[in-house]
Amino acid sequence: MALSIGIVGLPNVGKSTTFNALTKEQNAEAANYPFCTIEPNKAIVTVPDARIDKLTEMISPKRTIYSTIEFVDIAGLVEGASKGEGLGNKFLGNIRETNALVHVVRCFDDENVVHVSEKPNPRRDIEIINTELLLADLEQIERKIDRLVRQARADKALRPMLALTESLKEHVESEKPVATYPENDSELFKELNKEMRFLTGKKVIFAANVDEDGLAEDNEYVTDVRAYAAENGAEVIKLCSKIEEEMAGLSDEERMEFLESMGAEESGLDQIIRTGFHTLGLISYFTAGEKEVRAWTIRDGDKAPQAAGVIHTDFEKGFIRAEVTPFDVYVGHGSEAAVKAAGDMRVEGKEYVVKDGDIMHFRFNV
Repeated sequence: MALSIGIVGLPNVGKSTTFNALTKEQNAEAANYPFCTIEPNKAIVTVPDARIDKLTEMISPKRTIYSTIEFVDIAGLVEGASKGEGLGNKFLGNIRETNALVHVVRCFDDENVVHVSEKPNPRRDIEIINTELLLADLEQIERKIDRLVRQARADKALRPMLALTESLKEHVESEKPVATYPENDSELFKELNKEMRFLTGKKVIFAANVDEDGLAEDNEYVTDVRAYAAENGAEVIKLCSKIEEEMAGLSDEERMEFLESMGAEESGLDQIIRTGFHTLGLISYFTAGEKEVRAWTIRDGDKAPQAAGVIHTDFEKGFIRAEVTPFDVYVGHGSEAAVKAAGDMRVEGKEYVVKDGDIMHFRFNV
């Protein structure tokens, strides 16, 4: 399962610098003026996982493959973006296909870095972006209604979808995001959202971007972001994108020492990945052998056949059984042979719900 996260925010809040830090490369031009990022920057980032590292150490496979996340960075949005201000409508289209959004909010003062207003104001800054996302969704909904009105005249089966879309329009016009629409669990809504990929229907992670002094303790800006996120059921991470970017060339050990010296426990990359997986309800299971140790991303609650289908659709279609060893059990015995000898490798059927960290082998027939 490919995971894609879009990065949004006002100009000069640290979006592109955050992107550079996340990818450990200078993939996005970071400059002190709006719209320095014109085309969307995309990068595939490896998901660090100490469990994969441990399995690789134990098995010494020919290759190791980690889970990945695609990050999409677009130009800073401004008021009026949904109507084309700053080419915003073009940029908004670039993040419709993402699974979630990281909304970078400036939480530091620096007279040398231009802000779209006189100074940062997290709530106001967040609302500017939210309004543009909402207006972009509303425009999409209105176009969809126009099409459905014409189509429903000839096809009565489309009338329930038309009614739902009109109801959704009223919801969005009242300045409420698609994610809070009361019927968002209905199959009809899921069908509509799959087609439209509503921006305000996506999970949001707020990234409070602070200066060096703000890492150890929350400043008033971060406190404001946390309060806003709590009111809206969203997650918050805190990072200093400038420091993250400076750490890009360091080894993992050096990076951890540097973070600890700044009063931080983990990097912005690790925070976003961990929070992204949690927010989207994702987990990892592993396949492990001499040829390859690999992480596979699935949804929490997926059963064994669905997990097998992530490797290949034939595995799901012809699923017979799964041989399962929890990660801790595998490490405790030291090898697959020792696990089998102890009788601790379980055989599970189609109804088995895969657990995070399971090491699995699938038996199938097609």
